[in-house]
Amino acid sequence: MSCHLTNQMPVMVKICGITNLQDALHAAQAGADALGFVFWEQSPRHVSIPRAVEVVRSLPAIVKVGVFVDAPEELVYRAISECDLNVLQFHGQESPEYCSQFGLMSMKAFRVRDRDSLKALPEYHTEAWLLDAYSPDKPGGTGERFNWDLALEAQKLGRPIFLAGGLTSENVGEAVSRVHPYAVDVSSGVEASPGKKDPQKVIAFVRAAKSVLE
Repeated sequence: MSCHLTNQMPVMVKICGITNLQDALHAAQAGADALGFVFWEQSPRHVSIPRAVEVVRSLPAIVKVGVFVDAPEELVYRAISECDLNVLQFHGQESPEYCSQFGLMSMKAFRVRDRDSLKALPEYHTEAWLLDAYSPDKPGGTGERFNWDLALEAQKLGRPIFLAGGLTSENVGEAVSRVHPYAVDVSSGVEASPGKKDPQKVIAFVRAAKSVLE
């Protein structure tokens, strides 16, 4: 992941919370650049490693992101090995050292509530930072939007930004135009129900995001 998009390049789109092959193939065909697999058991979008293996072995070339929340190191290493992951995404209280130990590109997710939420970002020398809305009881996937002005502040700190939180096909174009993130990340905004994607919402989201050129 490079730090800046080239002019006239569309934003990268990540569809997260993939739980089945049908949704994965449809997202890839719709033009998504990356798929997220949630290995946190408490998530309604949780996928087991054996199930994820069944999905990834049938996928075309696409970035595969493993999403973890304070996971045992053994689980992360196993997922990397068996699921052929390209990127790791950490949503818990992981330390900078934890995030950087696996020998794979990684990003740390931050729940943004106010400007103070950005203070921890520079401590994490991951390849990217993911900004999501703050929720007191969820580490991510809230479907809520946060103040995008704070994402603009985060941009100044010099890492690629994955923008998440309450994105839909109706607002992702505005988000890309205002924030100019490296990538946009969506889960609940393209779902028919938790863990099941709506094909038409996925198509509309990818189209809306990529119609905005930097």
